[in-house]
Amino acid sequence: MIDRIRALLEQQPMISLDFNTITDDTNLYDAGLTSFATVQVMLALEEEFNIEFPEAMLTRRTFSSLSNVADAVSRLTQQAA
Repeated sequence: MIDRIRALLEQQPMISLDFNTITDDTNLYDAGLTSFATVQVMLALEEEFNIEFPEAMLTRRTFSSLSNVADAVSRLTQQAA
């Protein structure tokens, strides 16, 4: 799941992070993720996985690392199944 998310985010032009230096647990905000880019991340994930992030999950913590993003996407895809 994390590899799929990483590949998806690497393709997004509005997300200017160096994914060669980012581990699964790197704080993406410390690495330069902006609020605007977070919205782009959310939209890309919703489209790719056919999910919708509920308001309760729209937090900085949800998008703070690839591990957290993968956990959230996993929970949402399981709920949708």
